[in-house]
Amino acid sequence: MKVKAFENFCDRNKTAYIKNEPMSKHTSFKIGGEADYFVTVKSTDELLAVIKALKENGVPYFIIGKGSNLLISDKGIEGAVINLCSLDGIKTEGELITASAGASLAAVCAKALENSLTGMEFAYGIPGTVGGALYMNAGAYGGEMSQIVDSCEYIDSDGQVKRMLLCNMRLSYRKSIFCQGNMIITSVNLRLKKGNSDDIRLKMEDFLERRKSKQPLEFPSAGSTFKRPEGNFAGTLIEKNGLKGAAVGGAAVSKKHAGFIINTGGATCEDVKKLIEHIKKTVLAADGVALEPEVIFIGRK
Repeated sequence: MKVKAFENFCDRNKTAYIKNEPMSKHTSFKIGGEADYFVTVKSTDELLAVIKALKENGVPYFIIGKGSNLLISDKGIEGAVINLCSLDGIKTEGELITASAGASLAAVCAKALENSLTGMEFAYGIPGTVGGALYMNAGAYGGEMSQIVDSCEYIDSDGQVKRMLLCNMRLSYRKSIFCQGNMIITSVNLRLKKGNSDDIRLKMEDFLERRKSKQPLEFPSAGSTFKRPEGNFAGTLIEKNGLKGAAVGGAAVSKKHAGFIINTGGATCEDVKKLIEHIKKTVLAADGVALEPEVIFIGRK
């Protein structure tokens, strides 16, 4: 890796970067070692230039939004982490909302409410960015991104900005084409419908209250730890097997909702991984169900 050449590029172009940045500062789990470089971009053009420079200098990179579905290695991440949270523009045209990938779902929901647009109430309270939500086809309370996405702009593996329609995104349960290929979502177009602002507000408030009452939002976590197994619920199986409150180091199964592993204080990536393996083995032995983590593991082995 020609890291000095990359640093020179950033200095020349006034691209913001931090060396040896703890990723625990940038994930909802509050876990993760240092990234060699933590780069913040403010436009698609800057993102394109940074990616080109990284490739030319042989520096690996990883894209991050709010880090709400990530478990990062205690040994950190080699190369550069590119933070998209400053790509957060949102605009409305009729029933279409165009949001840059780094825009928070909360901000996009607020924009929908402001314009009396209904359809994305389910997303209110889901942490993370609109780009991350499309990447994972995020959903809750009977709604998911596949129901409201119209199209998106993305950077392909050759560094070209392209547009993709919903029909080509291969959206399924917590999956999309973006999980499989070397593509970076830069903006998302959401097709909503005109509605009543009071009804939209009440629905959003109801979903948020349900989250607060049922989920351990007072602790750092990465949301639901496991994907929903067919015909069942991960939390139900975990609770059935007496694993509520089970802990490894600072990582524990929430006593409030067994589908969440929480950071009770000082949890490491290894703590979480060991607890996940214990849960998987227990549920598989007792119920024959192979739980699949929803959280994404990133970083040095």
